[in-house]
Amino acid sequence: MAKIQEIASAAKSSANKLGIKKFDIYGSAVDSTSVQVDQGEPRQVKASNLSGVTVRVWNEENTMGVTSTTDVDPKGLELALKTAYDASFFGVKENVPDFSPEAIAPLTVKATEKVEQAGVTELINSLILAEKELMAAHPAIKGVPYNNLAQRDIDRFYLNSDGALRTESHSLASVYLYSKTEEEGKKPRSGGAFRISHGVKDLDINGCIKETAEKTISHLNYEKVQTGKYTVVFSPDAFLSLLAAFSNLYNAQNILDKQSLSTLDDIGKEIASPLICVCDDALNPANVGAESFDGEGTPTRRVSLIENGILSGFLHSAGTAKRMNAKPTGNASIGSKVSVSPNFYHVSAGKKAEQELSLETAENVILIDDLQALHAGVKALQGSFSLPFDGWMINKGVKTSIESATVAGDFLTVLKSIIFVEKEPELTPAGVCPRVWVEGLSITGE
Repeated sequence: MAKIQEIASAAKSSANKLGIKKFDIYGSAVDSTSVQVDQGEPRQVKASNLSGVTVRVWNEENTMGVTSTTDVDPKGLELALKTAYDASFFGVKENVPDFSPEAIAPLTVKATEKVEQAGVTELINSLILAEKELMAAHPAIKGVPYNNLAQRDIDRFYLNSDGALRTESHSLASVYLYSKTEEEGKKPRSGGAFRISHGVKDLDINGCIKETAEKTISHLNYEKVQTGKYTVVFSPDAFLSLLAAFSNLYNAQNILDKQSLSTLDDIGKEIASPLICVCDDALNPANVGAESFDGEGTPTRRVSLIENGILSGFLHSAGTAKRMNAKPTGNASIGSKVSVSPNFYHVSAGKKAEQELSLETAENVILIDDLQALHAGVKALQGSFSLPFDGWMINKGVKTSIESATVAGDFLTVLKSIIFVEKEPELTPAGVCPRVWVEGLSITGE
């Protein structure tokens, strides 16, 4: 992508030429490489360099038009500005998006540096070796049907006609392994794991191999589970999957659109057990892909959503913040419509529980490792879910894999039925979270 200062200069020049007084531009460029392997041979190699900008223009009547382009040279920007200006006369007249009041506020985080990307041959060889080690971990593991080793360099910027100008760059690397077993007379079993870091050299591939193998092997000896009510322990990944599926609970745009489980007046109400706290924390040290500003140029920050069971905040764009007399939180993405979404969850224990619970001593609890079919089994506006899962029955530390089962419930009831939040957090792609214990959930066996 062209240098940001050159884009800013060209945009201002084109805007002056066209008589445009108010505009902003958000852009990004992602240079990525990823590989997949199959039985010791490369299966897929992808390399891409994707870049583009979103241009918003306000006319004299203060209505707004939007356009996107991948052409960021002066002629491309001029055409984008003109197109957005022409579109502005057809823009909405109520609740028109505006610049974020914090688009020129100073950023409080230091810029991160990119790391040198590894060569494709190194990626392939690393993944082939990981596949080989994983298949050697147990005779029943016959393949690793889903695997991926990827690296990305990301550049982002935001500028507007009021003088805002923000840029940042960072690198990411990730590995995903998902193995499958084949044993005569038994159903195929599987398990997976994920790791992320700034670069391939720092990536804990060995830890990913070990976790995948342990999960897969632990599912080999499985049994049916009786249908009934159980105390359920959600893994960090499983609990964050549920939290994300019902994010309308604290999404200000959903609330204003009346597409939420919450209302404007719910701040300060108890919606969960006092044992839990939930934040959106883009700048958490564990967040390898931390972004310091959102699509509107607003600095990202820690936003308390649930504090000791009390609904304490919403996620905002500049527009929702203005309408709800609040401050933008750095959770906006711009496009034909400004959308609001979480950045990086941080779940932690709230008030001290009456008793410490442990999988080493608990009897007949179900540990859910991975929730499936969230696209089909979640009714986000009703608050209900019914989802198949991978997991184990735990009895005094002894794990027995569950052959096939679904968990069902109401999300708000789940939040109020939390009886323990463990202390040790784990890093997942969606955030950091410990295991969460919930009583009285419905489990349906096969």
